[in-house]
Amino acid sequence: MTNRNRIGLTWISFFSYALTGALVIVTGMVMGNIAEYFQLPISQMSNTFTFLNAGILVAIFLNAWLMEIIPLKRQLIFGFVLMILAVAGLMTSHSLSVFSLCMFVLGVVSGITMSIGTFLITHLYEGRQRGSRLLFTDSFFSMAGTIFPIIAGVLLARHLPWYWVYACIGLIYVAIFILTLNVEFPALGQKAQSDKPLVKEKWGIGVLFLSIAALCYILGQLGFISWVPEYATKTMGMDIVSAGQLVGNFWTAYMVGMWVFSFVLRFFDLQRILMVLAGLATLLMYWFVKTSDAAMLKWIIMILGFSSSAIYTTIITLGSLQTKVSSPKLVNFILTCGTVGTMLTFVVTGPIVAQGGAHAALATSNALYAVVFVMCILLGMVTRHRSHGHVMH
Repeated sequence: MTNRNRIGLTWISFFSYALTGALVIVTGMVMGNIAEYFQLPISQMSNTFTFLNAGILVAIFLNAWLMEIIPLKRQLIFGFVLMILAVAGLMTSHSLSVFSLCMFVLGVVSGITMSIGTFLITHLYEGRQRGSRLLFTDSFFSMAGTIFPIIAGVLLARHLPWYWVYACIGLIYVAIFILTLNVEFPALGQKAQSDKPLVKEKWGIGVLFLSIAALCYILGQLGFISWVPEYATKTMGMDIVSAGQLVGNFWTAYMVGMWVFSFVLRFFDLQRILMVLAGLATLLMYWFVKTSDAAMLKWIIMILGFSSSAIYTTIITLGSLQTKVSSPKLVNFILTCGTVGTMLTFVVTGPIVAQGGAHAALATSNALYAVVFVMCILLGMVTRHRSHGHVMH
């Protein structure tokens, strides 16, 4: 593979994460305007965004198999057509059912590109370099989540219709489409096997531990960050601006952490650093939940954001290193488990908050982080990443 081709495929991976980050994180900015547009209460409108998450989940789950049947280039070109149709549907229709369908299609497009982007990184890079590259790729999710709410704010402040925000997000896919036309993709499935016979490898119990860790981590993280403003205002007596700032501090520290760990990870054994970070994150969240000093919350949440930023991508990286040849099915399986965590966020935390308030939801998230830590310890006994010659790179 030429260096130019490798760079092109790597940038497709970067943009695929940026696309998903923009679509998911911009929701909170535009929801009020969309509710007004359809003349619906905002609580009812928020339910329709479940179609976006459902689309992402379905696409990631199915693409584990489809990647070996439909060439990656064809999938991305088809995704570009779907993106145009979805944005056109949002711009021209006043029907809530069409809006829900378009959201589902955007989710599908996002899930397809994200699963391809993740696979490309695990295919192009080995060992610790794979971990640092995947972490750097994931930082584009946070970057888009920082940039696109600002773009949305500017557009809405100028009284432009909300659907122009999605048209701007569509420009990310234009970049993916242009790159797709100019690079060659690795062959999978039958084509790959015709070149050299592929030995089927058993995944091993380590993949089960990593899958549970991925689900619990995402569910714990989103459950925590979703209820921090409620907890800060109702329990700790902070004003709404300060409570919102806590969430901002978390994501800023998270993004900085990704950049730092993308270099640091190369010098440590991935399983051991994952265990340390998961343990540290669990202790920091416990401190956040237990402290009665509101002034401390800002500092605790920043350290928590920084130290937990490498956990999810390291879980995915270690999963891809459990077999000698990175398997798209294995990588997508762990990604799917993480996405299930996203889907379950309000299903799990909603009733807990109704019964015991926001503090109970934060304590539940802390327990989920503890499960991640236990899974990392168990993984240390069975992991195969060292025996596959992936230790030093």
